[in-house]
Formats: sequence, C-alpha cells, structure tokens
Amino acid sequence: MRLVRIRLVLALVATATISLICGGALWDVIAADPQHHLAAAIRGAPLQALMMFTIAIAAACTLTYYLVRQVLRPAEEVGLAHQRLTSLYESARARSLEDSLTGLGNHRAFQDEFDRQLATVRRYRTSTSLILIDLDDFKGVNDSAGHAVGDDLLVEFSRIVKGGIRRSDRPFRIGGDEFAVLLPETSPEEARVVARRILSTCLEPRAQTGFTQPFSFSAGITGSPAMGVDRNELFRQADEALYECKRSGRTGIGIHDPTRVSARTDSARLVHASGALIEIIEKRAVRPAYQPLVDLRTGVVVGFEGLIRPTEGFSVTDTSDLFEIAEATGRTTELDRLCVEAILAGASSLGSTQSLALNLSPQTILAPEFSPQSLMNMLQVVGLAPERAVLEVTERQVVEDIERLRHALAACQSAGFRIAIDDVGAGNSGLRLLSQVRFDIVKIDLSLVQAGARRDDSLEVLRSVADLAARWGANAVAEGIETAAQLRMVRSLGLSEGQGYLLGRPSPAPSLRTVDLDGLSEEPDFLTLLRSPLTGVA
Repeated sequence: MRLVRIRLVLALVATATISLICGGALWDVIAADPQHHLAAAIRGAPLQALMMFTIAIAAACTLTYYLVRQVLRPAEEVGLAHQRLTSLYESARARSLEDSLTGLGNHRAFQDEFDRQLATVRRYRTSTSLILIDLDDFKGVNDSAGHAVGDDLLVEFSRIVKGGIRRSDRPFRIGGDEFAVLLPETSPEEARVVARRILSTCLEPRAQTGFTQPFSFSAGITGSPAMGVDRNELFRQADEALYECKRSGRTGIGIHDPTRVSARTDSARLVHASGALIEIIEKRAVRPAYQPLVDLRTGVVVGFEGLIRPTEGFSVTDTSDLFEIAEATGRTTELDRLCVEAILAGASSLGSTQSLALNLSPQTILAPEFSPQSLMNMLQVVGLAPERAVLEVTERQVVEDIERLRHALAACQSAGFRIAIDDVGAGNSGLRLLSQVRFDIVKIDLSLVQAGARRDDSLEVLRSVADLAARWGANAVAEGIETAAQLRMVRSLGLSEGQGYLLGRPSPAPSLRTVDLDGLSEEPDFLTLLRSPLTGVA
C-alpha cells in the first residue's frame, strides 16, 4: 500500500510538471477518465520507472528554462541599456536646450518648440504668435558698466518676461541680447498687448533686484497661420518688424505688415539664392577639404571625412547656407552628387588603406536616380573600393519613410559600403535613426563630446552611447575634439577613433602625418588652441 502511495505521489509530480508545459492538458485527460484506466496504469508502473520519468521531465524543464533565459538575456540587456541611454539622453538634452545664464530656452530649443507649435497650427488649425525682442543699447551697458552688469540686465529681463506671460507661453534667449517669446492660441494683436505690458515693467525702476535701472527694448511680432506657417519666413517677418522699430527710434513694438514689406521678401531672396546655387552646380564651383580621422590609440590617420566649400566669387559662401538653399529648392540630390564627385576627384593622395567618408542626405539616398551601383561606378573612376567608403547619413530634415531608408541603406551595406550616422547627440533625430537602422559607425556630435568634458551628466550620456554602439557592433567615433581635456576624456572612455581641430583641420589634400596624441593630451588647453593641430612623424 505504501508503495502504491509513493507511485501516486511521483505520478502527480510528473503530471504537474507536464501540465506546466502542456498548459494543464494532462489534468483534462485525467478528469476525462471515468473508468480510472490511467490510475490503474500508474499503480501498475514500476516505482523506478516513475522516478526516472519524473527526473527526466524536471531536467527537461530546467534545461528549457536555462536555454530560454540565455536567448532572452542579451535582448533584455540591450533593451535596458537603450532605456537607460534614452533617459540619460533626454536629461542631457534638456540641459543642452537651456541658456545657462538666464534659465530660458536657448536658440535650439526655440527652433524645436517653434516647429512643434507650427505643426500644431497646421494639423489642428490653431494659431500662435512670435515676439522677437532686442534690448536697446545693451552694448552701451556692457561697455560702460562691464559684462557682469550686462549679465544682471539679461537675468532681470528674463525674470520680467517670465512674470509677464502665461504658463503656456515659452520664452527663449536666442542670442546675446535677443529674446523670443512663443504664445500659442494668441493673435498678433494680443501678443502686442503682452509685449507692451513687459515693456512697461522694464521702463519702471525696481528695487532689490540685480539690475534696478529702467531699460527698454524693441520688438517685432508675427503670427501663424495668418502670416504663414514656415518657421524661417515667420522669423524673417518678426525680424523685419523689429528692425523697422529700431530704425524708427527704438523702444517700439511693431507687427509685421505685408503691405509695407519691400521687394526684399524671402521669396525674392530665395529666387536669387536659387540662381546662385544653380550657377555653382553648373560651374562645379566647389572645392574639397579633407579632415583626418585618427586612431585614438596610436595617432595613425585611418581615414578622412570629405567636406566641401563653395569657391570664391559667389553670393553664397557658407556651406550650411548652400545646403539649406538646396533643400528649399529641391536640389539636394544634385548638390550631393556634385560634392561627392569633387571629393573623389581630389582624393588622389589618399593612402592605400585609409577610408573616405561621404556625406549624403536621406533625400538623396531615397531619390529614384540613386543606387549603390551608381555610387560604385563613381568610386571605380578613382580606384576606390566600396569597402573603403563610408556613407554618412546626415538628417537635416525629418525622414518620413524610415522603412524605405532602412532598405536603401541595407542595399548599400550589401554592396560593401559602411554606413555611419552623423551628429548623434545633437538632437532627437540621431537617436531616433540609431534605434531603427543598423549602422556600422556612430559619430558622436561635437556638442556632446565638448559637454562631456565639462559635465558629469553629459559624460554619462557619452559613455552610454559608446556602450550601446559596441553592443550593436558599431564603431563609435568622437567628433569635435578641440582641447586636451576632451582628448583625454574620449581616450579614457575607450573610444577608438576621433576627429576635430585638435587632431587635424580640414585641408585641401589628405595628410597622412601621424598625430602625437600623448603630447597633445599633456598640453594645457589654452595652448592647444594656439598651436598647430598636427604634430608627429610622417
């Protein structure tokens, strides 16, 4: 009888174990056995066989659990690392969007918030207004009383602005003595009332504040959608209204009046700039420059980033302006192709092993005329293998079709190209693409590299970006290294490659001179800004 009980206990253990796997199906079989045939079979089974069966099932369950954990653990670790990075990134980004003196949002925060509000205007047919403010005679305060007093004035004005607007309104310091205020659900006339109230407070003497003297400002106002929905256009309108007040004697507040705007409209300037761009493309009036990419362990130049500059004699002299005009006029692909051809043509002195990075916008990669084969044909002309070319994706505009971009980049990788994400840490776009596309190289933006040498939170974000890149099998590259402290910091983090003015400035021809990293790391920072960026042996 005792033997039968032991058998029944073992049978129940085995049944429970199997039920964990089968989802309780075995209990249903037992319940559906009114004649007790299964029980009789269990009582007739040898005790040793039941024990072995139970042990085998338990071992199988344990092994299955172990294997499942081994498969899931790396994915969980990557997920946790990404969550941690996102949290740290958002924290550091919030700090990077704040003006350190006044506590207001800075110029980048202004652009982001203005874009967000304009998107709301377009989608929900709401309204928003912009007040652009310039303090009157601020330079005179700095020159006569000193920069410390000037800072007190800026802080005091920021306090007055915050006290004179609603909680939903957003103030920003966008320049030295330039401020902007965004007022959602507000017409330009209502915004003028707000600006007058702030101006009235500024004109009154104050006690027990950092800056007690009366002061004034001039302001220009525009509104959306009444006067447009394009950020650059609206900013230009407010700027023109502001300087119309300046020309009229300062201490004034003006609203953009389309009927008073001269022929110097944005569309006219765009037509002129577009003509300059077309002339630059037709005359191939760009010159290449090559910035070295340095191995941070040895100082050896392992590659170059190809850059371009407009040649002299044209109204557009800044590279960033050139690409903004191209984006506004739909000529990004033409300009990208011209730049790639110019960079490849000047890369004759590139070493036999060094890589060459080419900047391409997502719009070019998604263009119908772009293909990996067309790019390979361009490389073949100068004898450069696809494996030595790096395609740097620079997201100047929001990518709408991430899936198409992912497939296009995968096709480039299959052809042998390496893909790099540029400017990670400069904004949301870099992190968004990083989380959705597999990149071979992650280039950390100079703003994060330079902040990492000054603040612990930015350093933690920098470390997390590098760790996450390593988990995904990507190489992390530090951009914008300009001081010895930054060089020491990125080397201490174990980053393998870097670039920046300290390591090598962009030059008309690739230079393969080795960089003396130890010597640069030991120099005081104020000397590193004065000396030649390259040191070492040929």
